[in-house]
Amino acid sequence: MALRDRALEFLIETDAAAKTAGVAALADACRAGAVPLDSAAMLKAGDAVIPGRPARPELVPPRLVGRRSMATDEGRAMLVHALAHIEFNAVNLALDAIWRFPGMPDAYYTDWLRVAAEEAHHFTLLAAHLRTLGWDYGDFPGHDSLWEMVAKTSGDVLARMALVPRTMEARGLDAIPPLRAKLAQAGDDAAARILDVLLRDEVGHVEIGNRWYFYLCAQRGLEPVATYDALTVQYKAPVLKGPFNVEARRQAGFTEAELARLAHA
Repeated sequence: MALRDRALEFLIETDAAAKTAGVAALADACRAGAVPLDSAAMLKAGDAVIPGRPARPELVPPRLVGRRSMATDEGRAMLVHALAHIEFNAVNLALDAIWRFPGMPDAYYTDWLRVAAEEAHHFTLLAAHLRTLGWDYGDFPGHDSLWEMVAKTSGDVLARMALVPRTMEARGLDAIPPLRAKLAQAGDDAAARILDVLLRDEVGHVEIGNRWYFYLCAQRGLEPVATYDALTVQYKAPVLKGPFNVEARRQAGFTEAELARLAHA
């Protein structure tokens, strides 16, 4: 099977362990040159439910996810669970970016396979750490905000690049440092070290989104900043609120003009 067919296969997979292990194996096979890439194929998901997920966690509105006090073991576990849930969704969004959009350069698909594999690794780290705290993935509820934006941008790869990696995932660049500080202050050094891995890799993931966003804008003859503003209105994207991790955003490929605008957000 070609890369994009395999990506769809793992996107549909409902077992978290099978999904993450399969993605890791697919990335290894692709690096070894053992997976063909048919970028022009128009794939169909048929009656498959996208994305494939385990029966748990229960999905609830964000306000019902629950408080995550660092003063209790359960509160800490809830935070680790929330992060694991984000990373699981991030695996799915990367797989969706691979199979859904034909006709992109080959590097686009291998970039997003790299993202999928790294997000799968993040999920595995967080799920394993959660077990050391006495809980499993699925033991707490989760919300679906990230995937809702993935679903809304299913019809246009430009909108997907603008509003998922550049908007939703870039918020992680801002959120991870204070969360890491809270976990370290609570004495959970293992979780803090995992967040170091997440931040390092997420800079690269957002950079991939930025790079392909600017590529698509150039290809379509669009001005990137004005186009981004129009897309945020069209798709009702979340309003950006600080504080912002400006240096991480700079490393992730945001322009100085974009960074200057954050001062007024």
